[in-house]
Amino acid sequence: MAWLCVVPQAGAQEAAKESSKPAATSQHRHQRPQLATGAAIAPDGRLWVVGLNAQAQLFVQSTPLGAALQWSEARILNTGADPIAADGESRPKIVFGPQGWAVISYTMPLAKPYTGFIRMLRSSDGGQTFSAPFTVHQDRQEITHRFDSVAFDAQGVLHTLWVDKRDQPPKGSAQKYAGAAIYRNESKDGGQTFGPDTKLADHSCECCRIGLARNPQGQLQATWRHVFEGSIRDHAFASVGAPANRITRSTLDDWQINACPHHGPGLALHAGTSGYHTVWFGIRKVAGQDQAAVRYARLNAQGEPLPETLRVLPDPRAEHADVLAHGPTVAVVWRSSEGALTTLKAWLSTDGGQHFTLKTLGQATGYNDHPRLAQSGPRMVVVWRNTQETQVHELRF
Repeated sequence: MAWLCVVPQAGAQEAAKESSKPAATSQHRHQRPQLATGAAIAPDGRLWVVGLNAQAQLFVQSTPLGAALQWSEARILNTGADPIAADGESRPKIVFGPQGWAVISYTMPLAKPYTGFIRMLRSSDGGQTFSAPFTVHQDRQEITHRFDSVAFDAQGVLHTLWVDKRDQPPKGSAQKYAGAAIYRNESKDGGQTFGPDTKLADHSCECCRIGLARNPQGQLQATWRHVFEGSIRDHAFASVGAPANRITRSTLDDWQINACPHHGPGLALHAGTSGYHTVWFGIRKVAGQDQAAVRYARLNAQGEPLPETLRVLPDPRAEHADVLAHGPTVAVVWRSSEGALTTLKAWLSTDGGQHFTLKTLGQATGYNDHPRLAQSGPRMVVVWRNTQETQVHELRF
């Protein structure tokens, strides 16, 4: 297990620690420094990060991976007067596609609480230059368009998904509508133009991230926290862009709660049987008692859970887990807080998730971000930003 540390020049002293509890008010969130950071490995093998600096400016940096990181100077991007959400489940993101395409997305909060637009900057030269920001969706109401996820499929189509509240009934209406919805659109030219906004699902949870993974054919699959009948906040799975939006229930905690836990799922392709690995936080009854835990399981190709693969992460304080896989190797990472100390941990498998080895990667005191995995083929790294540094851990299986 190799680990590397770096302090990005564009924000070493700010930090943000997102609780696993439901978020407080917008005013309280803004009192925390915003450290939520996106990460991706470019086609040339360089690791890129995108986040906010101490002046709330959007920056990018990149470095070759190796024994010693050599970060480029932090580059401040032109985002005009946009406020940018960079806290917990809502973070800037960067993804790379074919033909030198790269895009950065973020949520721009609006004046009304819990509203926003999904904004994007695009590059056609591999991230050397980026456009000015633009709004991705066609709907421009002052409502929730938040918690975006972006990815290119194997055909080079850019998919953007987000949580959307345009289908809420008018205020004072007797009509009821649980939660929000998942909307999406596509771009076939690397973000120059976009197709129409289309709805993937009604009744998503309001404030959790959306997990994305490719299937063996390179098509995108999505998972998100969903509001099932009886206000059950389990998870749903769907194929992105399929002609009929078939929603599969992918977790069976039966957690009944009329609130959003701010704790979304992760998803990765399982190479062995064309199924998936997933991680999530939930509360379920075990021997008559509520058990709050982060759980791991495999899904079949349709997104249905395989009960015999279900297990609880070996850490009762685990929160905000992420998962990636390549062939038989599987990596699950999370953070675990006790008092002022937070520990970064990994659970690594070399047999497709049948057996795991627990590793401790790093520790920090004070505010810190959720750990995020980035991947290029079999190469996986963990990026974790805290009050003193951004730790980059390259995983060795």
